[in-house]
Amino acid sequence: MSEFDVDLFVIGAGSGGVRAARIAASYGAKVMVAEEYRVGGTCVIRGCVPKKLMVYASRFPQEFEEATGFGWTLGEARFDWATLIRNKDKEIDRLEGIYRTNLERSGVEVVDSRAVIEDPHTVHVLKTGQRVRARTILVAVGAHPTLEPVVPGGELGITSNEVFHLKEQPRRILIVGGGYIAVEFAGVFAGLGSEVTLLHRGDKLLRGFDEDVRDALGAAYAQRGINLALGRTASRFDRTPDGIVATLSDGSVVTVDQVLVATGRRPNTKGLGLEKVGIEVDEVGAIPVDAYSQTLIPSIYAVGDVTNRANLTPIAIREGHAFADTVFGHKPTIVDHDLIPTAVFSSPEIGVIGCSEAAAWARYGDIDVYRTAFRPMKATLSGAHDRMLMKLIVDKASDKVVGVHIVGHDAGEMIQLAGVAVTMGATKADFDRTVAVHPTAAEELVTMRTPAVVKKPVAVG
Repeated sequence: MSEFDVDLFVIGAGSGGVRAARIAASYGAKVMVAEEYRVGGTCVIRGCVPKKLMVYASRFPQEFEEATGFGWTLGEARFDWATLIRNKDKEIDRLEGIYRTNLERSGVEVVDSRAVIEDPHTVHVLKTGQRVRARTILVAVGAHPTLEPVVPGGELGITSNEVFHLKEQPRRILIVGGGYIAVEFAGVFAGLGSEVTLLHRGDKLLRGFDEDVRDALGAAYAQRGINLALGRTASRFDRTPDGIVATLSDGSVVTVDQVLVATGRRPNTKGLGLEKVGIEVDEVGAIPVDAYSQTLIPSIYAVGDVTNRANLTPIAIREGHAFADTVFGHKPTIVDHDLIPTAVFSSPEIGVIGCSEAAAWARYGDIDVYRTAFRPMKATLSGAHDRMLMKLIVDKASDKVVGVHIVGHDAGEMIQLAGVAVTMGATKADFDRTVAVHPTAAEELVTMRTPAVVKKPVAVG
């Protein structure tokens, strides 16, 4: 008789944990998963999926406005926040059911409870008091948004968890942050008609992205009427009869109905029992792991945002799959975190893979930059002020395309396909010999022939 109750115990039924559990079960492992909130994790329940549904909702007003240029006469359009939230919730319930069903069909036992680690092979299920002996433990508990930095009155703000459940659409909203979540919700609320102020301590949005992309987004958001309060921070928040008064670091004030803080996330490692087995988390609370997602304790692994490597849902899924292949499929698999296509569902949308121009100069030493900015075909009749940006970064020595940057309609869809080519090591010559699909915006990716005149940045210090 085995000394273990299960071969694998997964703590957390988010994207990474679910994939790991199902793949491990397909290899014949006996698997149990514990989830204290809802099956599906952040992405499905209160992240990527509901956010994208809200992004879709926010883009209809512009579509209605642009229809006039194409001969359409529309009546008065009205938006109802409660209907959007109700329908969004129905879809999330449906998806959660699918995730749960898929786990059960794979032979995975799902336990609706918080679970903590007691020793390298024992997990305590708090709801039932059961102690499960597992040959292998996988931690896939994700991360949570924070109200940081802490300022007086900061508790008046909400995070990206609560924003999906607001009873009413705020007429005026202050969004604090300059990353993915902040810029995406700024676009959502502005599209739905809210008065939006986007507060960010930096001089541009989306730190780490290519400078042309950052400039294009900033210009587009200013054009859309979003108040960009850059180079400032919040000093305090006060509740008044007129709303929440935000005092900024330059002494100015902004009065709003809601404050959304989107300044970062922290791994959900508190109270997990890691210290009992000798696993020390890093300064942000993340679990250190090796290339195979294994901790210093041989029987314990971790995947997804709890490791703070590349905090994206597809990466968590890939890490979970690789873990199961390695441990239960006996096919050692390492996930490449270096080349990741990604999208920002701002309005306009952004799609990126590979190096920014600055990073490419630093990494390759000599590069060519191909860049075009243009008014999309649809805007010629609609009268919209939309602009598209497309940019290719090429390593001169190998002719490989090492960066693709797109700003504009359907950038997320385009970057997925461009990502295939870049991941395969496509050269600029490969792009050039690809027949263009006309008339499309994407054809610009294969028709740019003349490098932009750029100079290598001068090193400082």
